[in-house]
Amino acid sequence: MGIRKGRLALTAGTAFVLTAATVATVLTVSAQTAAAATTTFTPVADTYVQADTASTNYGTSVQITVDSSPQRQMFLRFTVSGVSGTVTSAKLRLRHISGNDGSAAGGTFRAMSNTSWSETGTTWNNKPALDGVSLGSLGSVVANGWYEVDVTSYVTGNGTFSIGASSTSSDGAYYDTRETGADSPQLVVTTGTTPSPSPSIPSPSPSTPPPSGDPVLVGAGDIADSGSGDTATAALLDGISGTVFTTGDNVYTNGTASEFNSYYNPTWGRHKARTRPAPGNHDYNTSGATGYYNYFGSVAGPSGQGYYSYDLGNWHVVSLNSNISMSAGSAQETWLRNDLAASSKPCTIAYWHHPLFTSGANHAPSTSTRPLYQALYDYNADVVVWGHNHQYERFAPTNPSGTADSSRGIRSFVAGMGGAGFYGFGTIQPNSQARNSDTWGVLKFTLHANSYDWQFVPQAGKTYNDSGTGTCH
Repeated sequence: MGIRKGRLALTAGTAFVLTAATVATVLTVSAQTAAAATTTFTPVADTYVQADTASTNYGTSVQITVDSSPQRQMFLRFTVSGVSGTVTSAKLRLRHISGNDGSAAGGTFRAMSNTSWSETGTTWNNKPALDGVSLGSLGSVVANGWYEVDVTSYVTGNGTFSIGASSTSSDGAYYDTRETGADSPQLVVTTGTTPSPSPSIPSPSPSTPPPSGDPVLVGAGDIADSGSGDTATAALLDGISGTVFTTGDNVYTNGTASEFNSYYNPTWGRHKARTRPAPGNHDYNTSGATGYYNYFGSVAGPSGQGYYSYDLGNWHVVSLNSNISMSAGSAQETWLRNDLAASSKPCTIAYWHHPLFTSGANHAPSTSTRPLYQALYDYNADVVVWGHNHQYERFAPTNPSGTADSSRGIRSFVAGMGGAGFYGFGTIQPNSQARNSDTWGVLKFTLHANSYDWQFVPQAGKTYNDSGTGTCH
């Protein structure tokens, strides 16, 4: 029976809240070993069986399915080889077929002791038993959506592994098989973890809050598409507690509901409950960014407006929308000034999509965002984060005209390394202090009472890092 990578309450702690598209098993990732690798395997066999056609084999079908009326069970077998080191994560990924409107129950998955069943010979009459440990269940599934089951407890190294699924719901779920090529099931196995933080910048394991209990804000922009970058950065978020931000272009290419279900939901979507997003221009390729607003709901701010604020510890955090008017006197700029005037917090950080300062070759500085930066500068804000250019860049504290300003200037970052294809650099702009264009990652802020630490956390297997500290104005 191929591979395509599909894809508010704020809480702190080691766990993240799972959506219906994932199973209720949490994997906390240590960040203390240096070696890391992710390998994707496709099935060597997959099929399903059906009770009312008990002698029929479906091994060459382009779908595998679970149902209770008629009773159907499905089976997958993977051969894992060439893996070295400790398996820290193993995820079964399945794509619900496009020709069905979905199901309220995606199936209950179990390990199987029988790893030699025949793909072309298995029927309901001779089906292998679903006799192993429970691996979890999927909730609601929709057409074209990718879904994950955490199978780390079962897939612990090289070997042959059989996984079966059944359902007590008469609302059947249907998934692509290995015959479908690019939409084939996947077993994504990760060994090791990301490199330890630099010893010169003391840092706790990112899977636990800092000893001070200070809040963490972590994220990036330009995230989810049909590639593997979003999988790599979502894995980083698995091990970092705190609030997740996005700096726009959450999915590619057009911000549709289908793209959110297929690309964002199986990766960054598992952190949706702790995410406070900002929209990008690709999110607005769907009229009114309805895919974005419908997916994130009220946490994205009023639909069509998309700007809002919240507090984390001693910090005021502002998410803005650079896809609508930002001119002086506009509704957004006026709201921002009023919001900043009303804040009693001594420190402020803001984020949106289009960068005022950038050395990226693909997108020039967006001067139309300057009124927002000016308002933040007037109210002594400390940090601004952007996306849009698919790379990482850090600028020294500057005033709205781009002149270095060590007393009141805002430190800014381009954090467009969330998973989309990399962009190169062009002319390096004044006050640019750090740059990288070949490493996906997330930007982590630890927000102290009157200061902050920043750290670029690279994807597994990469070594680029940038870290430091700053004080609030």
